[in-house]
Amino acid sequence: MTLTRSLVRLMLVTAFLLLIPLVAMQFTTEVTWTLFDFVVAGTLLFGTGLAYELVARLGNTSAYRMAVGAALAVALLLVWTNLAVGLIGSENNPANLLYGGVLAVGLIGAILARFRPLGMVRTLYAVAFAQALVPVIALVIWRPQIESRGILEAFGVTTFFVVLWVGSALLFRRASAVGSPKN
Repeated sequence: MTLTRSLVRLMLVTAFLLLIPLVAMQFTTEVTWTLFDFVVAGTLLFGTGLAYELVARLGNTSAYRMAVGAALAVALLLVWTNLAVGLIGSENNPANLLYGGVLAVGLIGAILARFRPLGMVRTLYAVAFAQALVPVIALVIWRPQIESRGILEAFGVTTFFVVLWVGSALLFRRASAVGSPKN
C-alpha cells in the first residue's frame, strides 16, 4: 500500500475514533472533552498510527509488524492514561513526568538499534526496567507528597505496563526468530 493511501486511511480512522467521545458528549455529562482534548487525542492517535506505518515497513514479516504494533500500543496507552488520570496520584502530580523518561529510553533505544528485532528486544527490556524504576524514584523524591494508597496503585499499574513491555520484547524476539532479514 502506498504511503498516501495509508495516510488517508489513518486520517479516517483517527477521525472515526474521535467521533466516539464527540457522540458520547451529546448523550451524557460524564464525557466532557474540550477542543484541546480532541487535538491532543487526535495528535496521539494519528502520530501513533503514522509511527506504525513508517516503522512496520522496515520489517518484512507479520511477526515484526505485530511487535511494532504492540510496542506502539503500549506507548500510546502509557501516554493516554498518564494524561487522563495520572499514574501516580492525579494527572497534576509532577512525578508523572518521569514516565517521559520511559518513552525516551524506548525512542533512543529504537534509534540506536535501528529498529532491528534483536536490538528492539534489548530496548524493550530496558524500557520495562525504566518503567519499574519510576514509582521507586517517585517514592524517594516525592515521598511526603504521595499518599501510600497512590504509590501502591502506581506499583500495580507499573507491573501491568512492565508485563506489556516485556510482551512486546518477546514479540520482537519472535520476529527475529522467524527470519526477518533485517536482524
